[in-house]
Amino acid sequence: MFDDEGQGAPWETSGGITAMSAAAHDTDSFGRMDQGFMINFRVANLDAMLAQLRAAGAEVDDKVETYEGMGSFGWAKDPEGNRFELWEPAAQTDP
Repeated sequence: MFDDEGQGAPWETSGGITAMSAAAHDTDSFGRMDQGFMINFRVANLDAMLAQLRAAGAEVDDKVETYEGMGSFGWAKDPEGNRFELWEPAAQTDP
């Protein structure tokens, strides 16, 4: 379910959309060159989740990125050093 640029098309589930994207094999987005993929978790409150992870001793990136219409993204590492992404979707407004 990928387009010509390797980006996945989202599909709707009971919890909201799910999206998959391919990345270049030499990307540094995943944190380590040997990490072949990154999991993205949808969260209801990004700031609260990042604070909870910090309090538990997880390595959490200071950077948070927000994109109009998409929402906010943050990153942390699991105990094995694998980077993962947290996504708080943008609030949906009625058209």
